[in-house]
Amino acid sequence: MIVYQATKSKFLEQVQSTAIEVVVSDAFFKKLGHKVGPSEINSWRSSLVCMARVLNDEGIPADAGVAIEYNIPQSGKRVDFILTGLGKDRSPQVIIVELKQWETAKLTKLDGVVSTFTGGAHREVSHPSYQAWSYAALLDGFNEAIHEGGVTLQPCAYLHNYLPDGVIAHDFYGAYIERAPIFLKGDDERDKLRAFIKKHVKYGDSIELLYKIENGRIRPSKMLADSLVKMLKGQAEFVLIDDQKVVYESALAAARHAEPQKKQVMIVEGGPGTGKSVVAINLLVALTKTGQNCRYVSKNAAPRAVYESKLVKHFRKSVISNFFSGSGAFVDKDPGIFDTLIVDEAHRLNEKGGLYGNLGENQIKELINAANCTIFFIDEDQRVTLKDIGGKAAIIEWAEKAGAEVLVMELASQFRCNGSDGYLAWLDNTLGVRATANPLLEGASFDFQVFDSPTELHERIVEKNKINNKSRVVAGYCWKWPSKKQPEAFDVVIPEYGFQKRWNLVEDASLWIVAPDSVKEIGCIHTCQGLEVDYIGVIVGDDFVVRNGEVVCQPGKRASSDKSIFGWKKLLSEEPVEGKRRLDLIIKNTYRTLMTRGMKGCYIYCTDKETADYFRSRMDVSISAPIVNVAKITLLRPDPVQTNVFPFKPLDRKHVKPFKNAVPVVALKLAAGMFSEVQSFDNDAVEWVELPDIYRPQPGMFIAQVIGESMNRRIPNGSWCLFRANPQGTRAGKVVVAEHRSIEDPESGGSYTVKIYSSEKTQFVDGNWSHSVVKLSPDSTDPKFKPLVFDPESAGSVNIVAEMIAVLDA
Repeated sequence: MIVYQATKSKFLEQVQSTAIEVVVSDAFFKKLGHKVGPSEINSWRSSLVCMARVLNDEGIPADAGVAIEYNIPQSGKRVDFILTGLGKDRSPQVIIVELKQWETAKLTKLDGVVSTFTGGAHREVSHPSYQAWSYAALLDGFNEAIHEGGVTLQPCAYLHNYLPDGVIAHDFYGAYIERAPIFLKGDDERDKLRAFIKKHVKYGDSIELLYKIENGRIRPSKMLADSLVKMLKGQAEFVLIDDQKVVYESALAAARHAEPQKKQVMIVEGGPGTGKSVVAINLLVALTKTGQNCRYVSKNAAPRAVYESKLVKHFRKSVISNFFSGSGAFVDKDPGIFDTLIVDEAHRLNEKGGLYGNLGENQIKELINAANCTIFFIDEDQRVTLKDIGGKAAIIEWAEKAGAEVLVMELASQFRCNGSDGYLAWLDNTLGVRATANPLLEGASFDFQVFDSPTELHERIVEKNKINNKSRVVAGYCWKWPSKKQPEAFDVVIPEYGFQKRWNLVEDASLWIVAPDSVKEIGCIHTCQGLEVDYIGVIVGDDFVVRNGEVVCQPGKRASSDKSIFGWKKLLSEEPVEGKRRLDLIIKNTYRTLMTRGMKGCYIYCTDKETADYFRSRMDVSISAPIVNVAKITLLRPDPVQTNVFPFKPLDRKHVKPFKNAVPVVALKLAAGMFSEVQSFDNDAVEWVELPDIYRPQPGMFIAQVIGESMNRRIPNGSWCLFRANPQGTRAGKVVVAEHRSIEDPESGGSYTVKIYSSEKTQFVDGNWSHSVVKLSPDSTDPKFKPLVFDPESAGSVNIVAEMIAVLDA
């Protein structure tokens, strides 16, 4: 998704005539549904003016495309600035510019890593040239229009405040600067960047290439398990991005410097999808190549079993066994027998090992003892049993006892859940894991849906699984496992829906997530933790319910066969407060982990209706009312006079699943600044279209074209916009479709308009209230448009038909 796009000439015009940072900020809000902070706005102000100076040259085509803040699909990363055009041979060219405000930097000993002041502190970060090159690699990997369209990517970095000092352009970074040239402060440097652009872009493309990038099909994400063979054979399957690169290089350095008398312990914290396992496997490959004796360690058997199953046809069993190990295998190991141990999912470590959990003293201690360097990857919010001890504090305590140097780092870059940090923050808030600023699921490109029946949920996952065998259904531990002893029995049974399924395979249970027919079964936390699928379906049991808006965890509703909270009654009797806190956290973490296994989507069914309603209430597009009940709107095909390009794919009526794979187009010419004629609903004339990938169809959504100039700051004249009908909750500050039947526009005689809503209320002593003023305000560059103000007598008759979700084609 591109936040802002225009031709070069339009971009320069806006820089000269208005505050470009405001234009971009408004576009950001329209596209993503939330605002950015002052620091990012200031950054746009400085950097974009500098880029305008670079582009202010007749040798750079006026109709070259300019894009600002391109969100790389399936990641949380944004490209600062893109210029598109055609080369001398008319081949498509894309120039990626990484913009930096830096003024100084320091050399490090880490490949592709510099130290600079950013985010309020001095930090080690990836070199701007490495960053630009890695973003280009990501873009090529995810966007089919780039990958298969003969497009040449030309990455570079522009540090417009940085005077040449021999550091940022040091030969140590030469390999990356060669891939992505770096340009600094000064007229000579600006001329060099201008020459770089002119060398590659000879002709404009009238932003056609930006359109292709924006609408290009997203290529399937690589999954670690599928790429493992190539990685272990030395092929670079994953480009490490930003903090991943810094953590990786820091870990390599720690492993190189570790000695028996100078142990190194590194703790890497990171949430779901931040690349912990990708970095871990890359480290295993790199360190093994240098001759180190290394192991990839995990307590959970499922990731190891899946990885080993991918390798079995390519490596001897003895070789595979030297790559992977369980966490309980180090009880009797000699000190320092391994150079490096890479411990993935370390939050799942137990105190003792062995079949009966009675061997050794402490797995953390034994792992540190067995290696010169031990690298722990953890996410404490994925501790899902009472036995899990792998917290940061415990690791630091044992490391200090061993006399080891400790380094703590964090991974934040998001590559699961469609790269949606917003979804993860919303999920933490919704599950009650922690309070965040995301009470509603707003603007997330991740596909999250709540289903009314487990049968419908399972059928949807089965359909998704037909694509590539990468969709599964999992559930909380609220059902026993009779099929373990009676194969013909069913386990997860929900009688009111005739739903009955078995838990995951008894044989090869650890391979459930990749087994060919296992989509028929229900998985659990132990067979999916540390792994990923495209779409995950989650059955939320009665151990997690919501009462009056509050999350209530009920350990007594878990199956008696569940070992993850074994001994919970004793725990509560001995430590009622701390015991309840630990049990609540385990139940919440279980669902958090299950609901973040999906790369593209998570579908849930809740056995408790109030809980399902709670999840729906926290989704900003959760509309129950069908659009046919809305405002007597005529649904017609778009008027070709009003638009030259209809930017959506109409569906054949026989393939339409209303509000599931398509939404209707409304030809109610929703006139901004000029009321349109009231029309009546005509269901036979509906044109159903697919939405862009980042939006999920919901009942009540519709698309309409907005004509007029009174909202042109937010909605360019003729824009196609996505609306939702019968909006609930506060409307203050939102763009709405408003109706008032007691007035008529003097030009059209209609009673609809698109404006920004605000109101004032009068509170009565009995607790009731009424509107004293309703205001519908324009947002236009033309001062002739004035607010529509309704007094107490007419305010109550203002009907809010719909509210705008996004401008789709600005």
